[in-house]
Amino acid sequence: MQVGYVRVSSLSQNTERQEAMMNILGVDKMFIDHMSGKDMERPELKNMIDYVREGDTVVVESISRLARNTKDLLDIMEILTSKGVEVISKKEAIDTKTPSGRFMLSVMGAIAEMEREYIRERQAEGIAIAKSKGVYKGRKPKKLKDFESVASDYMNGKITGVQAARLLGIARSTWSNKIKEYKKDWINKLENEGSVDAMQGMDEMLKL
Repeated sequence: MQVGYVRVSSLSQNTERQEAMMNILGVDKMFIDHMSGKDMERPELKNMIDYVREGDTVVVESISRLARNTKDLLDIMEILTSKGVEVISKKEAIDTKTPSGRFMLSVMGAIAEMEREYIRERQAEGIAIAKSKGVYKGRKPKKLKDFESVASDYMNGKITGVQAARLLGIARSTWSNKIKEYKKDWINKLENEGSVDAMQGMDEMLKL
């Protein structure tokens, strides 16, 4: 099955040209987003990725319709490839079923990795300069909205750690670190208040 993905940056922009091309190519189904391609948070992109199956081909007018940066493009391609789905981009003449198409993607991956390495180097240089001037204070801890409420539900057994991390929009490892800190802070508070029984309960919880 050929599945078309169409994207324009806003509701005011017209998708007719891309849709006409998809019809000429004979795609079986189309997914259309009216929003920026700055990230992967697009409802129809997600629906398309969920919909396609092994042996399907995703068709786009150009690579920029699929993603506007190399990292997102490679992430999308990795997901599709893992599902056994090929991709065709008409403008760039990329077809992942062909050796040249796969080569183009590998080149893009190498460029993306080089860009990330340059960014890390520049960050390290900037931090070193700031430290030498005594002005580097490190990254401020990110305050998570509703953390205490989610942490309370977790410690009362209402939700799992995976569910808590998902509710807060953070990685599982980040959640693990933050909940450990939260539990220790709670124990210190209980110690100061002299609540021995509650403190023992928290000691048991820390062992989980």
